[in-house]
Amino acid sequence: MFENLANKLQGALKKLRGQAILSESNIAGAMAEIREALLDADVNVEVADEFVRTVSGECLGESVLRSVSPGQQAVKIVYDKLVEFMGAADAPLADNAFPNVILMVGLHGSGKTTTSAKLALYLKARNKKVMMAACDVYRPAAIDQLEILGRDNGIPVHAERGNPDVASIAGNAVAAAKEKHFDYLILDTAGRLQIDTSMVQELIRLKQVTNAGEVLLVADAALGQQAVSVAKHFNDALSLTGVVLTKLDGDARGGAAVSIRKVAGCPIKFVGLGEKLENLDVFHPDRMASRILGMGDIVSLVEKAAEKFDQEESERLKQKLKKNEFDLNDFLGQLRQMSRLGGIETILKFLPGGGKLAELPDLDPKQFKRMEAIICSMTKAERENVDLIDLSRKKRIAKGCGCGIEEVGRLVKQFSTMKTMMKRNGLLGRMMSGAAPLSTAMPGYRNPGSRGSNFTPPKKKRKKH
Repeated sequence: MFENLANKLQGALKKLRGQAILSESNIAGAMAEIREALLDADVNVEVADEFVRTVSGECLGESVLRSVSPGQQAVKIVYDKLVEFMGAADAPLADNAFPNVILMVGLHGSGKTTTSAKLALYLKARNKKVMMAACDVYRPAAIDQLEILGRDNGIPVHAERGNPDVASIAGNAVAAAKEKHFDYLILDTAGRLQIDTSMVQELIRLKQVTNAGEVLLVADAALGQQAVSVAKHFNDALSLTGVVLTKLDGDARGGAAVSIRKVAGCPIKFVGLGEKLENLDVFHPDRMASRILGMGDIVSLVEKAAEKFDQEESERLKQKLKKNEFDLNDFLGQLRQMSRLGGIETILKFLPGGGKLAELPDLDPKQFKRMEAIICSMTKAERENVDLIDLSRKKRIAKGCGCGIEEVGRLVKQFSTMKTMMKRNGLLGRMMSGAAPLSTAMPGYRNPGSRGSNFTPPKKKRKKH
């Protein structure tokens, strides 16, 4: 997501760093590259021109602070404008009715049904009582799909097979939601291959019958500028309250996210980042702008960790670290927790400059899976005490996990060295106070700016010719 745009914007701004002053001559070249980067990302041409014009004007008219270089000031201006164009603040869902009705609209194939289930699961995880209603009576198996998604995730679905009157179904769903005291009712509606009069009229009627407080357009980010045009047409007809951009984990270039707020006038509320139902994130304009400019997004990473990590397990690990009883069972648990966050590549992209680190040839994410396989091939006693692992045990472990004996030996040696260093350097105490993350002591970790470390990044396994 946004990788190409991010690389090009960072490259253009890099040329301004180190400049003594910002002048028309050095600004012009950078602005031309920024415009090209925006257009290449499928940003609306008028939005791209306005963006470049306002950034250029502010760069030339801005008095540079003593403590900030002109290049840094230019980065700050670009960041502020990105936030402004994508939305100055988050746009939370309405929560002032009983129930709060959310009308999901969009073209055929944009992912409305799946997104409806994703949004329901998101609200359920926040202790909201949610029900979905199957209001797509045209697409074959649309009702079945929604019912399966609801059943698998413990979310009730209101469906009326054989009833062709969509407005009647929606009205009955609202009545049922009120009777059963649901906080939210999500209406999954039918899509069309194009916007037509009958489709718009049906949606307008649905909005009136249900008094929907939220009308969310589900738009495919891969459509680029076409997604912006679709958003504008739907907004003119229905007064959208927000947009959910789907498929941002694919080959979408990100232009729709930069353009929709400016062109269509409605905020992006959520983004879909994968096929799994938990892959729905709140859209934070400031955090997205920070990630595009390579500044990282620590806040989102911490929020994800808080959601995914087992607090009881973390407390148990804390006590074991205090007693210096950390073993390979605990290390395996940490590897799996990291995997739930999306793996090392995903984590790095949330850190300042981490996107570049994730592209390093020495970083092989599969190495962590091999570590997990090696540990799973050990006996309980071996995981608790690596000193038991002699040559014969290494051979058995290697055979059990399909790795080389040298990989088993490397993991055992690095883990033993890690424990020794943690105890000797007082790293345990610092981790207990939250000053140092456990990842800094993991086998294979090396501070990118350091030299002479005992640990080296996991390297990709070379193929034998």
